[in-house]
Amino acid sequence: MLIRRTSLAAAVAVATLGLLAAGPAFADYAKPPEHLLKVLKAPPPPAPNIDPSGQRLLLTTAQTYPSITRVAQPYLKLAGVRLEPKNRSRHDTPGGYGIPACVADFTLVEIVSGKSTKVNLPQGCAGGAQWSADGSRFAFQNAVDTSVQLWVGDAATGQVKQVPNVQLNPIFGSTVQWLGGSQNLLVKLVPANQGPAPSNGGTPTGPDAQESLGSSGESSTYEARDTLTSVHDEKLFAYYGASQLAVVDAAVGSVRPVGQPALYNDVNAAPDGVHVLTETLKAPFSHAVTYQRFANDVAVLDLANGRNTVLASLPLADRVPVHGVPEGPRGYDWRSTDPATLVYAEALDKGDWKVSVPHRDRVLMLKAPFTGKPVEIARTAQRFEGFAWSADPAVSFQFENDENRHWMQARIVDVDQPKKEGRLLWDMSSDELYGNPGNLVFKRLPSGAPVVRQEGNTVFLRGQGASPQGDRPFLDALDLATLKSERLFRSDADAYEQFLGFSNTPGRFLTWHQSVMDPPNAFVRLLGERINDAKAGEAQFQSKPAALTKLVDPAPEVRQIQKRLVTYKRADGVDLSFTLYTPPGYKEGQRVPAILYAYPADFANAAQAGQVSGSQQTFTRLQPYRLMLLAGYAIIDNASFPIVGDPKNAYDTYLEQLEADAKAAVDKAVELGVVDRNRIGVTGHSHGGLMTANLIAHTNLFKAGVATSGSYNKTFTPFGFQNERRSVWQAQDVYLKASPFFYADKIKLPLLLVHGEDDANPGTEPFQSRKLYQAIRGNGGTTRLVMLPNEPHWYTALESNEQLVSEMLNWFDTYVKNAK
Repeated sequence: MLIRRTSLAAAVAVATLGLLAAGPAFADYAKPPEHLLKVLKAPPPPAPNIDPSGQRLLLTTAQTYPSITRVAQPYLKLAGVRLEPKNRSRHDTPGGYGIPACVADFTLVEIVSGKSTKVNLPQGCAGGAQWSADGSRFAFQNAVDTSVQLWVGDAATGQVKQVPNVQLNPIFGSTVQWLGGSQNLLVKLVPANQGPAPSNGGTPTGPDAQESLGSSGESSTYEARDTLTSVHDEKLFAYYGASQLAVVDAAVGSVRPVGQPALYNDVNAAPDGVHVLTETLKAPFSHAVTYQRFANDVAVLDLANGRNTVLASLPLADRVPVHGVPEGPRGYDWRSTDPATLVYAEALDKGDWKVSVPHRDRVLMLKAPFTGKPVEIARTAQRFEGFAWSADPAVSFQFENDENRHWMQARIVDVDQPKKEGRLLWDMSSDELYGNPGNLVFKRLPSGAPVVRQEGNTVFLRGQGASPQGDRPFLDALDLATLKSERLFRSDADAYEQFLGFSNTPGRFLTWHQSVMDPPNAFVRLLGERINDAKAGEAQFQSKPAALTKLVDPAPEVRQIQKRLVTYKRADGVDLSFTLYTPPGYKEGQRVPAILYAYPADFANAAQAGQVSGSQQTFTRLQPYRLMLLAGYAIIDNASFPIVGDPKNAYDTYLEQLEADAKAAVDKAVELGVVDRNRIGVTGHSHGGLMTANLIAHTNLFKAGVATSGSYNKTFTPFGFQNERRSVWQAQDVYLKASPFFYADKIKLPLLLVHGEDDANPGTEPFQSRKLYQAIRGNGGTTRLVMLPNEPHWYTALESNEQLVSEMLNWFDTYVKNAK
């Protein structure tokens, strides 16, 4: 069903303006001062993407904030998908946290010559680009008023053209993909001659009835987002979900339909470009969970002859253990080094981490033509997380994860010799930062399949390089014989420089360099002579950089802001840190009002909880709360708020640890001589919003708080929240203690609540803020509630973000900076 809009002005605007019309801002939205507004509107840096051949770099710049007119487009809520029926585009990202950003600019840069070519994008809302296997072309989607188009670009010239007679259906994703190493694309189309959408004439056809017949089994709160509520919803889901698979020749623009229309969810082409793994949803549809848990058939479709081979018929998975996996085959994927070989897993513990078994999963392999018996190639003690394939069929990297201990393992295995024991590569905490070896570097085979980049007996690792002084990204070479790593590159301490990828010139690689004063730019580096870095205490290869791009600073006034890493300890000895930002013109020794921002994180071990993450050398950009710096506030940013303990019961001491985290941060900021203890505010989003409300309710450390899109009564997420796995019936005291709603009578400090009216996160439904506001108001507290029309969990529209900044500034100025 269509969602009713709360604003007549919005309804009129939507009806009279096109999908992408700019339109004036609604008159009722507030704006912050102009100097804050200018920085808010500054464009973000582009995202770099090297083509598979290593010849070109594609820079993609996203639109900063769309207008409320676009955000307010009517949409349907269909089993976890938000869909605009007018053109069938997605109104949300796959995670459901906001509408997809439109691309504002594509720029192609030749790595050898440095030649830059700006792509002339078509009218509409362009999506991100996908490179062909040889890097000669790129494809992207473009949403216009009545359809989602397919466009293909020529990498050499930057010229783009629309593929005619193609109307894409992006409802479930995997909408466009290149087939093997060819010039062909596999796409999902809106079925031809589908007719009009089902209509109920605006009148309900009956009640929404559900029942449970006593079957046992858990179901996570977070599986229920925008679920179906009627028979009419089911018909709409089947209508808009149906798609026709087709092969598109990108060179000539021909379109060849394959198979019959169906509710294709995931679609994944094999390296041979002929076989396609499909997951097809089927009725009956559940009203309790989203489409990801619906019954489905897993099959392989042969694009050459249209033959469909069903591999598994999976039932509705509406009772999956919290933090568990469904029973039956799962995680099908192609082996990159074979033309068409599937690998998948099956749980041996009923998908439940609470069950004790020798092995949690078994891993199986099935080769084309997929009619034989699958071969078991591994059993994992913990949950199987997948393979990383190398170009050498005898070398694969097998990953597994222990949810109970926050622990991961990686082994080097030969899947063709399953009886041969693999070599243990890594065995470590999944929370470990300082000792994290990094991630494997991949490349594309001529078929387009991803494999681990390997040169002789060497593979490469890229990592964040966390250290007590902050992140210093690196590139390492790992010797597969000795399993020892050698450092090839490490970011300088006064910058933040990440490895991007190798160019097609031997010995050259690209990095993405930035510093506090320098905007992000691409650098070309050469692997040079070996030197000893005495300061770093290690030997490394040093390369001399050459700037490939010359992007300019969009907001020079922000460079007056200073920031520094601050480390300290919690009362129980846990190491903590935050980044301290001081406002422009700040003079050392001056005490200024401050705002603390944090997001609590869960750790199984105190050693990992205290590790520093992030870097103080990144190019400073100001999110809405950081704009308070331009109004004279210091920001105690990303303060460590660890909740440490056994994942099975860590939240037994959630509130105590929260208070200890806050006290340690405030005390340290005051000790530095920067922050005025009597003028500190606190803010946080989502789980950080819950933190904010709890700190206002239970401490006197802050003068006021701003909580955005939080969840304040955890009994309304009864089957778990964050990493709390127990249900409210198993840990009632924990749920009540973590819920500031039950302490509303103690909330006397001013608390501003902001929430998106259309929050798609089932854990932070909009009523949570409404109910807390009513509770505080009824108990005589000082509070304000701002509900942002049409906004999901993260606020998207320019007008909404202007309102947020204005509200936050007025609130903190009134109750923190100018508090009596």
